[in-house]
Formats: sequence, C-alpha cells, structure tokens
Amino acid sequence: MKHKERKKERYLRDPLPIRLAGLAADLARVSSSARHESGSASVEEMLEESQYYIEWTAAEAEPDVAAELVDMQRMIGLWRKSWPEAQKNNTQRTLLSVQAKKWSDQVLGFSGLLAE
Repeated sequence: MKHKERKKERYLRDPLPIRLAGLAADLARVSSSARHESGSASVEEMLEESQYYIEWTAAEAEPDVAAELVDMQRMIGLWRKSWPEAQKNNTQRTLLSVQAKKWSDQVLGFSGLLAE
C-alpha cells in the first residue's frame, strides 16, 4: 500500500464509527470494481488496504465485532492471494463482488452510523 504510514496516521484520527464506515466504503469499492474486468487491477490494492484498515481498527472494537473483523481479514487475505487467477474468471469476480458487498453492509452496521 502506498504511503502506508501516512494513511494509518490519518485513518486513526477518526473515531471508531467513522473508521468502520471508511472500511465499509473500501469494501463497497472492491465490490464494484471486482465485477468488471477493467477494474481488476485495483482490486488487489483495495483488498490490501482493507486488511490494514481492519488491523488498525479491530483492537478498539467490541470483542464480537473484532472477531468478525479478524475473520473478514483472513478471508480478504485468501482473496488477495488468489486474485491474480480469480480475476480472469467472471464467476470468481462475481463471487468476490457479492462477498465484498456483504462485508461492506456488515461493517457499516457495526459502525452504528445507520441507526443515527
């Protein structure tokens, strides 16, 4: 990830709900980009960024939310590893797109911002 330390510093300035919403937005971008062959190049970078966002956030989350985030992080890692091959397959791209949308919705729910 480019400028990792700067991103981390900036990301950690926000309160937890805003960070979770940022992670949700990142995952929504993965969902959108994974659907299309032309967006495949940026997907791996966004997956990596999402993993870092989880790493920087999970420690401050409630234990049940942190556990879900860590599970998500593991699955994202598997997608990153398989993405060079998976991106060539429309079914695999669609599968990641659906999964990333589900994660995005889940994380947005964790943020509590929808209830406000």
